[in-house]
Amino acid sequence: MKHLIVFYSRTKTTKKVAEALAGELDCDVEEIFDTKNRDGALGFMSAGRAAMAKKLTKLKDIEIDPSGYDMVILGTPVWAGTMSAPMRTYIKTHCDKFRKVAFFVTCNNDKGKAFQHMQDDCKNKPEATLELRAKEVKRNEHIAKVTEFAAKLK
Repeated sequence: MKHLIVFYSRTKTTKKVAEALAGELDCDVEEIFDTKNRDGALGFMSAGRAAMAKKLTKLKDIEIDPSGYDMVILGTPVWAGTMSAPMRTYIKTHCDKFRKVAFFVTCNNDKGKAFQHMQDDCKNKPEATLELRAKEVKRNEHIAKVTEFAAKLK
């Protein structure tokens, strides 16, 4: 099965998970970038507001066409109980190209409705999901869960 990991990471926590997962699956990876500055406290607050309002944003150009993959694995931080605005934008733009999907999120407390919102926007039930706390990732305690998640996707 040919996999593509697509992720957004404001603080590099989700990126760390995506890289570990890519190592397990030996697959292609696309990091998406928001054109809006989300750095610092003001960026954090605007990110939360955008996520709560289910707003879309403008992304930098995408390099990989997801239609060439059997499964697209989508990773995002949880903002205000849902997926990030950049991930919502990516999904809304490309969901018609997804055959199968899987989701992973990084969060401080809990995933909220992120998986449900991702599923709704993809119009596709995930093959598997993975929720990781940011503190697990920072302490490198996420590897076993990533390995287990990857095994479900092979």
